[in-house]
Amino acid sequence: MSVQKIQGSPWSLQGPLRRVTYVGLYEAIAIVAATAGLSALSGQGAAHSGVVAVVSSVIAICWNVVWNHLFEMWEARQDTRGRGIGRRIAHAMGMEGGLVFMLVPLFAWWFKVSLWEALVMDIGLLLFFLVYTFVFNWSFDRIFGLPRSAQ
Repeated sequence: MSVQKIQGSPWSLQGPLRRVTYVGLYEAIAIVAATAGLSALSGQGAAHSGVVAVVSSVIAICWNVVWNHLFEMWEARQDTRGRGIGRRIAHAMGMEGGLVFMLVPLFAWWFKVSLWEALVMDIGLLLFFLVYTFVFNWSFDRIFGLPRSAQ
């Protein structure tokens, strides 16, 4: 666990502490947003939508750990360092794209809707989360510095 001042960031997190902080903050905000979004998209109450938002969050946490590990392994092999807009877009698209395949069947089952309706619901959330993931990652890196793989 390393905390040091670098690249204009007051705190630099690396390793497991960075990952735990990232996932905890990201998912706490995501559960609130997903509950509201699923409730609006399904026409069902926040309590019903909140359960699937928490389950989705657990799925997303597992995928997040796998995806970020794979992404950082790939990133460490690149000649260009840093995280420009193209790399950030690729990161967000890979994260959210993987979740589509896991969450659509869950939504169809939980809300008792067709796979098509579940996909439409997921696309609504996906559009929000693409922007959210991009903004969150950018903000997180500005506050806590870049991971070693991008330095």
